[in-house]
Amino acid sequence: MQFLLNAIATMALPTDAQRLFHGRGGLFAGCEQWALDAFPPVLLLTSFQAVTEEQLATVGVALSTRWAQIAPDQPLNWVFQCRAEGQLETRLMSGTVPDPHVVTENGASFRVHVLKGQNHGLFLDMAEGREWVRRWVSNYAPDQPRLKVLNLFAYTCAFSVVALKAGAKLTVNVDMSHGAMAIGQQNHPLNGISTGATFLMHDIFKTWGKITRSGPYGLVIVDPPSYQKGSFIATKDYAKLMRRLPELLAPGGYALLCLNAPELGLAFLQDQMQALAPELHFIERVANPAAFADVSPERSLKVLAYQMPSLQVPVSDALETNA
Repeated sequence: MQFLLNAIATMALPTDAQRLFHGRGGLFAGCEQWALDAFPPVLLLTSFQAVTEEQLATVGVALSTRWAQIAPDQPLNWVFQCRAEGQLETRLMSGTVPDPHVVTENGASFRVHVLKGQNHGLFLDMAEGREWVRRWVSNYAPDQPRLKVLNLFAYTCAFSVVALKAGAKLTVNVDMSHGAMAIGQQNHPLNGISTGATFLMHDIFKTWGKITRSGPYGLVIVDPPSYQKGSFIATKDYAKLMRRLPELLAPGGYALLCLNAPELGLAFLQDQMQALAPELHFIERVANPAAFADVSPERSLKVLAYQMPSLQVPVSDALETNA
């Protein structure tokens, strides 16, 4: 675990929520099980394998030593979570966790919960995806004052917060989880947003009528789980979403397709989009945060941007109009 200890020994005092060490990327031999995240003022250490008390004690000493150097006037708050198969455990190792626990990212605020569950309210690996949305809406909204954004599998609605802060007129957030959406509803006023967001707590595949009636959309964000029994299985359900994109998007609109499934590469998304929604043009793959560097880009988080063509008047029609 020396690479993890080295990262701790050189870490800066985190202010925004972020990943500090990403052993899962396979770039640090012997540390593949470890991840260290900052949800200020709390550090979260995660292991995807069983660990010993001696290992935890070693990490605790390293954290205490570094914390005394970078924040001598602040208590060290850190949580350990074991996510080994069949051994899910979350333990407060030192200090306290705020309640409510609010973190920041690039000027936006979000509620998180590091002491319960495996998902903590904000996916740190999607930071660049949220930044892409912020930049895109900021550039697009001045010319499109009624810009609408559809946020599918909205979870706690971080994309919606970012889009509305950047100038979107309306966001439609759809997710089956009432608990996640309740946090999403809290995240908006936390950022001074009182209007513009709507919330549909339904199965997406049974809500197409309501979703379509609020469109068309200038931006559709699709960020599903890769495998969630009873909700979404990427290998069979992603295609259903792709087929809907042309009818959901306004001319010139964008779709942001996300997939966090190591076993499915870029071709899974690109080949199906070519077959099922060929009118949309591939624009770019959004880079992942540098902290999430991976030995295999094919296995890491995939975020792809596509665009619907703008309406164009045929030359013959234009000549007749001007005659």
